[in-house]
Amino acid sequence: MKEVKIAELKAHLSSHLAAVRKGEVIIVCDRSTPIARLTSIQHANADDLVIDEALDPPSEARRLKPLKRLKNIDVDRILAEMRADRRP
Repeated sequence: MKEVKIAELKAHLSSHLAAVRKGEVIIVCDRSTPIARLTSIQHANADDLVIDEALDPPSEARRLKPLKRLKNIDVDRILAEMRADRRP
């Protein structure tokens, strides 16, 4: 099992996906916190989330209502609080 940071994954996505295609499992980390596991569909567990190919045409997506925009939200403050909560 290989661990990669998000920036590394973004920079070398094709090569990481090729490794996954060959059966390797890749753990994606945000800083040092594991946040995702990339595995080939053949090696996926029954309870894993598998994203199927997009619908053609995406009729289901067209029926969704647009999200409401939230006003007066300080995202930087919220992220700082979340990060502070995770610190030991």
